[in-house]
Amino acid sequence: MSGLLAVIGKGKDPQLVKELSERMSHRGPDESDLHIMENGSVLCHESLSIIDLNSGKQPIQGTNKAWMVHDGEIYNYQELKDTVLKDHTFRTKSDSEVIVHLYEEFGYDFCNKLDGDFAFVIIDGDKYIAGRDPIGVKPLYYGLDERGRIYFSSEMKSIADQCKSFSTFPPGHYYTAKSGFVKYYHPEYEDHKNAVQALDLSLIRESLIEATRKRLMSEVPVGVILSGGLDTSLISSIASRLLKESGKKLPSFSIGLDADAPDNVMARKAAEFLGTDHHEIHFTVEEGVSVLEKVISHIETYDIISVRSGVPMYLLSKAISEKGVKVILSGEGADEIFGGHLYFRNAPSAEEFQDETIERVQKLFTADLLRVDKTTMANGIEARVPFLDASFLDVTIRIKTEEKQPKTYDGVEKYILRKAFDTAEDAYLPAEVLWRQKEQFSDGVGYNWVDELIEYCSAQVTDEQLAGASAEFPYNTPTTKEAYYYRSIFHKYYPQVSAAQTVRKWIPKWQENLDPSGRANAAHLQGNFESVKSGVAV
Repeated sequence: MSGLLAVIGKGKDPQLVKELSERMSHRGPDESDLHIMENGSVLCHESLSIIDLNSGKQPIQGTNKAWMVHDGEIYNYQELKDTVLKDHTFRTKSDSEVIVHLYEEFGYDFCNKLDGDFAFVIIDGDKYIAGRDPIGVKPLYYGLDERGRIYFSSEMKSIADQCKSFSTFPPGHYYTAKSGFVKYYHPEYEDHKNAVQALDLSLIRESLIEATRKRLMSEVPVGVILSGGLDTSLISSIASRLLKESGKKLPSFSIGLDADAPDNVMARKAAEFLGTDHHEIHFTVEEGVSVLEKVISHIETYDIISVRSGVPMYLLSKAISEKGVKVILSGEGADEIFGGHLYFRNAPSAEEFQDETIERVQKLFTADLLRVDKTTMANGIEARVPFLDASFLDVTIRIKTEEKQPKTYDGVEKYILRKAFDTAEDAYLPAEVLWRQKEQFSDGVGYNWVDELIEYCSAQVTDEQLAGASAEFPYNTPTTKEAYYYRSIFHKYYPQVSAAQTVRKWIPKWQENLDPSGRANAAHLQGNFESVKSGVAV
């Protein structure tokens, strides 16, 4: 929805703060505003208008002297206005405004009342609070400068050269000057011992439908990324059904090196079945390489899989933006919830399988969510992720591990998610799409993409440079030429040690080949859907 920047403390030039905020103007191409508090603190907002297009600009003032900025969407805002905030007078029709009113009503302890994806800052005189949604769908960074002023920003690029130290704001927490960080999100699923729920396929199905329904809330066009994999195809199927109820047709988008790329082939089949307004994007390896530096500067990471996937995601988002779509649904989260990555097949025990699903959900903000948010927002698009709805997580993660673990079902990953929609009264997807094997986005766009990208990166780095990597990059030292090349680009834009420390490298467990590509797993099949459904390699 936007980019936010808050500088709390006296003496910072408001014009400079505005210029810092404009470094992420791509996040809010519709409007840019700031407010200077009486104590000298500054709030800035780069707005992408989704709800209340006419009067919902930010920063927003509360009833009295509190002001706020917010990035994201609050899906239960009308319910809050009708219940706990029914006696409050609102200045706008924006979903964001409920945040400052909840603060006025309940003080600091209100984040658990929000159902949505959010990062926010409220300043109330000398008091302030910053908060981030439970899973970290929306990004947020914080830092301190040499004068002791504290900064909060949607992207690192606005504060990296202003702060002596900075870091990623942890999801599921809020921060105040008095309390420091407070963890407000305490789901039962965080302990693997609570995975005791019986399998209820209809509950899984209905919970995902509701999670998708609320994410269609918008006053601007909504589309969907349709890669042809299970996750995006299910979201596309649900969304297309819901939009048909109001006479609307769902725009869907896929990308690949050519028409024969694995994702494009399956996306066409899914789109034809669903009747979406489908758009297929092609790109060349050369086009991908040409935006590599731009993508790394936008996504603010040197994590290999994030970069490999980030390039096609960026190009796809650019094409979506050119079609006038401002909100896009995506399928992130399903692999982590249901153990869908191929390496989960090798989990040594049910307990370790469950622990890995929990940890992967908790760490999504360091990789997939970061990539999806920043590549879409780089093109003025907001991405929404139904699988990471808090209620859906409660329903699914605590299902008994033996029901989810792939080996129980002959090696078919995400079996219970597939089964939940396979047993519906009418078909949600063609069988070959519903039972398609997991294919990572960077692979699904065409296997040549990763292969030729690795070759290109290797040609840019000498043996001597790689040999000296530990001296040049002592923290998180790159060990391959591809990793070195990404790290060198990242360092060009973000040379601070604090910047390097925000990055978490994604490495699959329980397999010999530690390359993050799904094709590095021995279980990767290149056969038809029947072989995947039965778990028999071909």
